[in-house]
Amino acid sequence: MLKKYAPWILGVSLAFFLVSPIAHAKHWILLGTAHVDKSEDHKTIHVGDRAGEFRKIQLRVNGGAIDLQRLVVHFGNGTEEELAVADRVRSGGKTPELDLPGERRTIESVELWYSKEYADTRPEVSLYGTR
Repeated sequence: MLKKYAPWILGVSLAFFLVSPIAHAKHWILLGTAHVDKSEDHKTIHVGDRAGEFRKIQLRVNGGAIDLQRLVVHFGNGTEEELAVADRVRSGGKTPELDLPGERRTIESVELWYSKEYADTRPEVSLYGTR
């Protein structure tokens, strides 16, 4: 009897293991971009309420490295959260996933504070969020 159902059990098990990582994968949504340069020490990426509510954010950098110092996340309900991110992000790199404390909230904007010291290029910083 077991031999009769073994291929079926094996097939279902294989499908479960293949689909499971896909089902649990995070879906990152592009929320906005900004170019940074040495003429300023911070930039703001405006998001607005059209994108929805988020639990985590991540920054991705292209076109040059950037020395991040901190982020200030402004929420749609008027609150803000400062995240200490003392990190050098290389071109093509990204920050770790940054948790937004509390419940999911609408992000109005994110201020990026960075060092101007190494900004010989104009790297593009892209802000992503996940629910």
